[in-house]
Parts: sequence; C-alpha cells; structure tokens
Amino acid sequence: MTDNYADYTTPGMDFEDSHRITDILQVRLHALNDLHLTLKHAHWNVVGPDFISVHEMLDPQVNEVRAWADLVAERIATMGASPKGTPGSIVTGRTWEDYAINRGSTLAHISALNDVYTGVIQDFRNAIAETGKADPMTEDILVEITRGLELFQWFLRSFITKSDGTLNPVSE
Repeated sequence: MTDNYADYTTPGMDFEDSHRITDILQVRLHALNDLHLTLKHAHWNVVGPDFISVHEMLDPQVNEVRAWADLVAERIATMGASPKGTPGSIVTGRTWEDYAINRGSTLAHISALNDVYTGVIQDFRNAIAETGKADPMTEDILVEITRGLELFQWFLRSFITKSDGTLNPVSE
C-alpha cells in the first residue's frame, strides 16, 4: 500500500472502490475546508447596513461546515486512507479559484458566496452520483452534507431574491 492507504478498508468493500471513493472524499474535504475559511473571511470583511445580520448568519455556517469536514475526514480514515487537511493540500488539491472579495458590501459578499455554494453543491451532487453504488454509507454522508449546504445557500439567497422569486445578484 502507499503512504496514503492502509492495508485495510471497510468490510465488504474492495480496495479499488475504497481508493476511488476516498479520493473523491478527499476533494470534498478540500472543498469543505476551503468553504469554512471562505465563510470566515466574508464574516470578517462584510460591511454595510445589513452587516450584523450577515456577520452573525455566517458563524453558524462556519461551525457546521467545519463539523462536516471532520465527518468527511473521519470517513476517509475509516476506509483506511489518510485524510489530508493541511493548507498546502487544500491549495494544490482544489479545482476552483480563490474567493476574490476582501472588504465588501453585504450584497456583494452574499452574491459571491451564493456562487461559491453553487459550485460546492454541484460538486457534492456529482460525488453522490459517483459513490452511491459502491458505498451507500458514504453516499448517505454526502447527502446529509448537501442538504445542509442547500439550506445555507437558501439563507444567503433570501438576501438577493426579488419578490417575484428571481435572483438579483450584486457585483462590486
């Protein structure tokens, strides 16, 4: 086995499926670690009339996303692989661009975070489709996390949705 994989996996799963699934989970772990840092960054840099509501809305999201990262990392370890959570591994393992807004209005941050959530959710849904047949336990974890991500995106979208139901994102 390589340094990343132990000589075991979960009972009933072959090594090929286990390695493929833990590789998928590793990218999701990078996404969750990146997301909680991005949310905290927005939390620190949001300004404007709705500052306090957005500032306080983001902290519970940060905490929940951190907990999901732990859940994913522990699933990777349970399957006999070594989860990577270092800053360097996040940067080299991600396939998305860094969050671009520093100090900005609540609407600018919410619009940008909405886009971040869209990408993360799409990638989680793809991971669900890729893991379900081989490992329903991993699929269940990914479904749970995706449900939470979609809820948090809905919270954000409430700030940028017009009364007719259309999104009105803002850019700065």
